[in-house]
Amino acid sequence: MPLPTDFAPPQAVLFDLDGTLIDTLVDIAEALNRALKAHGFEALSLRTVRGMIGRGAATLIQHALIFQDVVVSEDARHTLYSSFLNVYAHLLANGESRARAYAGAEHTLQTLKALPVHLAVVTNKNLDLALASLRHAGLLDYFATVTGGDTCARRKPHPEPLLHTLNILKTTAARAVMVGDSVNDVQAARAAGMPVVCVPYGYNEGLDPTELHCDSLIPSLTDLPRLLGL
Repeated sequence: MPLPTDFAPPQAVLFDLDGTLIDTLVDIAEALNRALKAHGFEALSLRTVRGMIGRGAATLIQHALIFQDVVVSEDARHTLYSSFLNVYAHLLANGESRARAYAGAEHTLQTLKALPVHLAVVTNKNLDLALASLRHAGLLDYFATVTGGDTCARRKPHPEPLLHTLNILKTTAARAVMVGDSVNDVQAARAAGMPVVCVPYGYNEGLDPTELHCDSLIPSLTDLPRLLGL
């Protein structure tokens, strides 16, 4: 699928993180399962967790409890949420992370970094974990700014994180593009007035990526510079 005919090379490219730049499934599942087991719940399979990723840690916890048909108090859910974040941070800080950049991701960022275009990450992952994940994967230095799920009052699919990032980069939605893997990225970009490009290998809450209503679905990030006319 091509981009709109009136599309001009962007001044800024905004990337989702999990499922777009970095494969973090194993880390997310490990942190979730350690937190679940520590509080007396059952661990979930990688396949099950994969279908829950996309809207941030709090929603992930909610999905995990619903999947196990468990009803807990707000305090208990918050405790589980805090445990997940603490375990995840421990994985990254103690060399236990198995997250890796997707094939072609760093090459694409190198190509774009050499061009007059600003690069940013907009993710629903909390900022500290997003920064640690990018640093672990060797990608952090490519980005002018990173917007996490706790940076703004609202997360994707609300457009606020995208608009916040554009404001930092001093550019507009008309001169930017969002790159992601999920319906959250598409909805946020549409609401912000931005074109959106998707990759098919991410998580998308278990939904078929070919059904994403994006402007273009590319098999690899290496196809992005040419698609954008850069």
